[in-house]
Amino acid sequence: MAEKTKILIDCDPGHDDAVAILFAARHLDLVGVTTVHGNNALENTTRNALAVLELAGIEVPLAKGCAEPLVQKSIGISPVHGEGGLEGVELAAPTRKPVATHAVDFIVETASRHRGELVLAAIGPQTNIALALAREPLLKEWVREITVMGGSTTQGNITPAAEFNIFCDPEAASAVFESGIAIRMVGLNVTRRTGFEEGDIDRMRYSKKPVAAVVADLMGFYLDKQKAGFGLKVAPMHDVCAIVPHVDPSLIDYVHTSVRVELCGTYSRGMTVCDLRRPAGSAATKLANRTPPNALVAVEARERQLIHLVIETILSY
Repeated sequence: MAEKTKILIDCDPGHDDAVAILFAARHLDLVGVTTVHGNNALENTTRNALAVLELAGIEVPLAKGCAEPLVQKSIGISPVHGEGGLEGVELAAPTRKPVATHAVDFIVETASRHRGELVLAAIGPQTNIALALAREPLLKEWVREITVMGGSTTQGNITPAAEFNIFCDPEAASAVFESGIAIRMVGLNVTRRTGFEEGDIDRMRYSKKPVAAVVADLMGFYLDKQKAGFGLKVAPMHDVCAIVPHVDPSLIDYVHTSVRVELCGTYSRGMTVCDLRRPAGSAATKLANRTPPNALVAVEARERQLIHLVIETILSY
């Protein structure tokens, strides 16, 4: 039997972050969780992550990270996740506490311990990871891959050009994409149409499985917010899409190309500029402003197959 991929999740729960944690813990070797500002204030994202771990009996260390972006002011909470960041059901207050180590140091220490094996899942703003790269240059050699939920090959959701996770800290995201580490990016172009429908939520709600019932209540709230705010018919599982390729790589298609984060544009700050031009032959060498490929970028997903796998995983608890 093949050894499970070692993964560390850097997150800002968030409904889809919660499901990503549950999914990763079932299929992969989850070696730790770190929290960051983003969907809500750091105190809330940390509380939410601890509550999800306790709900499912997942025994891994959690380290609390950065409360603010590197440069800009915080953009505030994401309303689709509610006031506390994980609305829809009242989870029991966690009894566990974060480890004493700051998330930045925890990332460095964990990568050093699992050199060449560790996948970092960046499913929130990338502040912790950018600071870890600055603190320990050897991180570039130790980390096997950074799998990112963020950005888009098309439109954004926080601005016309920018997706939420990237827009929360564009400087941090730029540092990660420019780091030289292998990057796998799945953005809104794929994730916003990959989610739970009403019937999926009902299936979990009436399964008589305690964890699934909690997830169903969370997703019911989340779906209502997505319908009202964006007109979507699904509760998008954005963050799970960053984990799935390390469980079943057949579910998402990628192209290897250049991704650069726009930092200066008046209307495009936080945009992930993905070069999807595909000229043939000699024309490929003559493209204007061409930059070297630095990331695998998601372009297509088998949405229903992916969500079926996620549901079966939640029902396994």
